[in-house]
Amino acid sequence: MSLRIGIVGAGANTRSRHIPGFQEIDGVEVSAVCNRSRESGQKVADEFGIAHVFEDWKELVHSDAVDAICVGTWPYLHCPISLEALAAGKHILTEARMAMNLDEAKQMYAASQQSDKVAMIVPAPFYLESESLLLEMVADGYFGDWLEIHLRGMSGAYDPSAPLHWRQRKELSGNNIMALGIINETVRRYAGDEKGLLAHGRTFTPERVDAQTGEKLPADVLESLGAVVEMECGATAVYHLSSVAPQGASGAFEFHGTKGTFKLGDGGAWIAAAGEDLHQLEVPAEKQGGWQVEQDFVDAIRKGKPVTHTSFADGVKYMAFTEAVQISLAEGRRVELPLD
Repeated sequence: MSLRIGIVGAGANTRSRHIPGFQEIDGVEVSAVCNRSRESGQKVADEFGIAHVFEDWKELVHSDAVDAICVGTWPYLHCPISLEALAAGKHILTEARMAMNLDEAKQMYAASQQSDKVAMIVPAPFYLESESLLLEMVADGYFGDWLEIHLRGMSGAYDPSAPLHWRQRKELSGNNIMALGIINETVRRYAGDEKGLLAHGRTFTPERVDAQTGEKLPADVLESLGAVVEMECGATAVYHLSSVAPQGASGAFEFHGTKGTFKLGDGGAWIAAAGEDLHQLEVPAEKQGGWQVEQDFVDAIRKGKPVTHTSFADGVKYMAFTEAVQISLAEGRRVELPLD
């Protein structure tokens, strides 16, 4: 019997990655889709040969035509769809930016713990090819103790006339700011928990025109964010994210330790022992990773494979980090972690 996947929210990432990824797996069928309108859902169904189109996502979730749900909507629906799916006895894979806020993330995690179904979040995609080898080197002490960690997500363009994007709307994105959550998820894989942080941010264009309605609406998600973080391991981590820095370093990570350094960016992973120059990390074929989200989700369902990229428990941790950033921004103070 095939594993039948229902798609709720068929945006660009879902159409380019998730649907083709599932359809490449033997015995997996993308059987249903629900998009923002019946017409757009039908268009996706026609493109990918999907049998069932729903106008109401709840009807899809409760349909006998699906065994598992893939959520590709904006963050404001991640929690309600996940809760409904788990209550209906369906496996759930939700797009990154787990939820609107920490409270929703905790609700999702609690529901997953009360269910025997697989609950998984699309993971941070940064430099998966070298991750396995680098984590092995970290565990073996190649880099020593972490001293400095620097994270940069600099991209976009300064264009006050550009129309409002959903990522700039807090009512749709919640506490998520640019790629903050998935960058933090990546950092946590290598360096563990945070102890406290202090954040500062700014929005340069506080209102933008909604392209559909023509009205001006708040653009209330930050366009520039900096945070200084004290790690439990003793390192200082510095985050700098911007959506108005077109020539910036997008998705750049630096980890500096007592014995060596590694950097992620410029086309791959670069390492150096203390006192040496950086050189590109050669990753043996048997240790190379990559994007395998859809296969991992299916293997977790069929084979009971543990979810490592990314569990709801991991999602709660990065949502707690984003919540702490929001508290620091609102109150102008250092916030201790973990949050109570």
